[in-house]
Amino acid sequence: MARTTSFTKRSLISKANSTMVVATTAAAFVLVFALVAGKSLIGQAAYQNKVISTKKTALMQLEADLEARDRLQASYKAFVAANPNVLGGDSTANVTDKDGDNAKLVLDALPSKYDFPALTTSLEKIIQGQNLQIMNISGTDLEAAQAGKQTSPTPTPVAMPFQVQVSGSYQSIQNLTSVFMNSIRPFQIQTMEISGDESSMTALISAQTFFQPEKSLSIKTEVVQ
Repeated sequence: MARTTSFTKRSLISKANSTMVVATTAAAFVLVFALVAGKSLIGQAAYQNKVISTKKTALMQLEADLEARDRLQASYKAFVAANPNVLGGDSTANVTDKDGDNAKLVLDALPSKYDFPALTTSLEKIIQGQNLQIMNISGTDLEAAQAGKQTSPTPTPVAMPFQVQVSGSYQSIQNLTSVFMNSIRPFQIQTMEISGDESSMTALISAQTFFQPEKSLSIKTEVVQ
């Protein structure tokens, strides 16, 4: 009878120990799962907060850009509509070199495309306007080399070197240099060789003008990590 009681007690103790192990294991599993899940939820919450913060920053920047766009548009319209223009000419006419709206004058001042033939045409008009005879207009046409540089995120002026050889009076040649120096389109005279007398002179002018590629705008996406 005593042996049976002792065996029963051991069985109950063993069963209790097994139950305790199972309960401890289950509790440990639940605890580990809760810690892992909690860490994951905290990470997700931090990521979502970062995404929301980035979106708010982007929205604020977009709103500021839209306001700047509206101000720029209003300023541009006022600039174009100004009469007389910045050169004192008629913004609604096209009679003299000073006429035309300010937007046209600015584009003429610093073209956004490399166009050497258009440059030679402009030079011909300028030279003939000073009663000079054109002997030669030369330069290196770099249109093929500049074909891939018509836009840039950070545009800077690009030089367009050329040479002109003209003949006429000393006063006419002097007037030509003044026109170059006072032109709305920038000209830099680098060298000038003059020969002849006051009434009949020949001038060889080496100079350069410029064009500036258009500014390219790109909308980028950002991955929030």
